[in-house]
Amino acid sequence: MVLAVLTSFDGGRLFGQVHGSGAPRVLALHGWRRDHRDFDKVLGGEGANGVTTNAAVVEAGTTELPRSASDDGLGAGALPAIALDLPGFGASPVPEEPWGSPDYARVIAAVLDDMESPVVVIGHSFGGRVAVHLAADHPDKVLGLVLTGAPLFAAASVSGAPTRPRRPPVRYRLGRSLANIGLLGPDGLEQLKQKYGSADYRAATGVMRDVLVKAIAEERDEAYTPSLRAITCPVELVWGELDTAVPPAVATRIASTLNAPSTLTVHSGVGHLTPLLIPGHLRGAIDRLLATERG
Repeated sequence: MVLAVLTSFDGGRLFGQVHGSGAPRVLALHGWRRDHRDFDKVLGGEGANGVTTNAAVVEAGTTELPRSASDDGLGAGALPAIALDLPGFGASPVPEEPWGSPDYARVIAAVLDDMESPVVVIGHSFGGRVAVHLAADHPDKVLGLVLTGAPLFAAASVSGAPTRPRRPPVRYRLGRSLANIGLLGPDGLEQLKQKYGSADYRAATGVMRDVLVKAIAEERDEAYTPSLRAITCPVELVWGELDTAVPPAVATRIASTLNAPSTLTVHSGVGHLTPLLIPGHLRGAIDRLLATERG
């Protein structure tokens, strides 16, 4: 297997893979506990080998007939693009302090200076959180935005269920109280975190745990709403029907919050990891946005 040679950006603060030739026009941001490799097939011209699905396309509140696979097929060859490792993942160093998604966006904005503006930004899952701020804060540099599986609203808030924050289990809260007064040591508290925390929380360590907590609070508090409303570029939302981490109802809520033109495409039989499952459809969304400049 040939390993990709990564390029450093912003004085070694960020690392990522450069695809294609010429000045990069696409910036790809991966999800939590992932890295730049998720976009190999999307950006490298291999996405035709991805899963073909039926897609329900929702635009301006109307549902159209499913598109054929050719509508979302790949352009020829690799795209001139940068797939980053977000700080704390892959080769990019861990932040020195807990960042929220606006902090990630401020750091990553430096990469836009190494690209040919305006660019298309694609963000999957956690990367979608960051991509929204980039598009809102740099309208002159972002031509279009692709969001896929991006948790910008808490699933409970779009399901009609009460939106009260979920409290940790009683045993964990008791253990945390004991730790605060010195009656439970760090090892004991960590055992409780490993037992009651989510899979992502258990896998994270140090600063990255605090980053995850901040991200979850942002979606719960609907902190992305101002940035979503500030976006002026066209937005393509590409979702998996079987995404249980970020269900399609979240995408519908995102589309209704945007003031910019948007298209929502939901693919049947597809879960959360869309860059691996439907790379060709994501490539198609990127190609359509790049074509808007030529049009």
